[in-house]
Amino acid sequence: MDPVIWSKLPQELLEHILCFLPLKTFLSLRSTCKHFNSLVFSPTFITKHSSGSGSGSGSGLCSFLLLSHQQFYSHFPLYDTIIGSWRDLALPFSLFPPFGSSQFNLISSSNGLLCFALPSCCSFLVCNMLAKSSRVIELPFFPFSFELLTLVSTPKWYKIFTLCTKFSSNQAFVYDSVVHSWTEHDGYQPLLFENFHQEGAFYDGSLCFTTPEPFSVVCFDLGTGKWGNLNVEMPGELTFVRLVSGVSDRKKLYMLGGIGRNGISRSMRLWELKEGKKWEEMERLPELMCRKFVSVCYHNYEHVYCFWHRGMICVCCHTWPEILYYKVERRSWHWLPKCPWLPDKWSCGFRWFSFVPQLHALA
Repeated sequence: MDPVIWSKLPQELLEHILCFLPLKTFLSLRSTCKHFNSLVFSPTFITKHSSGSGSGSGSGLCSFLLLSHQQFYSHFPLYDTIIGSWRDLALPFSLFPPFGSSQFNLISSSNGLLCFALPSCCSFLVCNMLAKSSRVIELPFFPFSFELLTLVSTPKWYKIFTLCTKFSSNQAFVYDSVVHSWTEHDGYQPLLFENFHQEGAFYDGSLCFTTPEPFSVVCFDLGTGKWGNLNVEMPGELTFVRLVSGVSDRKKLYMLGGIGRNGISRSMRLWELKEGKKWEEMERLPELMCRKFVSVCYHNYEHVYCFWHRGMICVCCHTWPEILYYKVERRSWHWLPKCPWLPDKWSCGFRWFSFVPQLHALA
């Protein structure tokens, strides 16, 4: 490490070496010089670091299930799904506008980005905690009542979809990070709003939602802004349905549903959409687990929501602090225990998100 030799190292070779550092180690080097600090925002370095630098890749280092609750202020419990332990995430208020940090709600997440609603600022905030970057997005108008808000992101762009309940026709609005503006589209019937906590499942360029009985799947094309139907026959005797898409594979769409009569689920099953033509049953929830889950939600399935997290299909209930999840590769069901920091008196308001920090997810 002779300083004379090190100082003569070509710039591109130095950046290539730094790409192989574990992300945590590299971030600790940011304070040593202005150049290292600026690399976090360098498009060339971000591309190198995220494109297969082994253990240095931000997408493979850590993976968390993040719990949001109104009683937690300025921090979130994180469950590390790799090492199986709990951590705590404190919000850096420097990412928030001066008058927006006093009141905020986490409403969506995608590929390392978190989306907050800032009611006092009449805006949303999209941020990357790891890269310390954020953007305030003003609402299309005020007051703006939104439902089914879903954040969809890739390394190059992100979009925010939401339905506005101000209009009788429920207009759809989409924010595009490439042009930094909102576009307005036709909405869909208000029956979609019975799935209060479920976000859209991003599948083959569209966001997919389920309707109440008679159950069906409707799709919103994020490119064209048009609505359509997924013309696939649904299984019989459904009591509720939720859709999940694998973030790493946009071509896969899964459906979790209850089977029973008169709104009472006697079993829960998981299906995969095969070639866009039929639902093929994958697994059934073991009977004891099913009994516990339906007793947890008291057959009020509007509180049930699902999401994808690193090869896991997570099934949550707004009124219960535990997560039921299915490991797709191992074909096994498990319970994630209650967070040890939660007081026993908290009985509702639990909202879980997938949080996989990524350096290259730019806000």
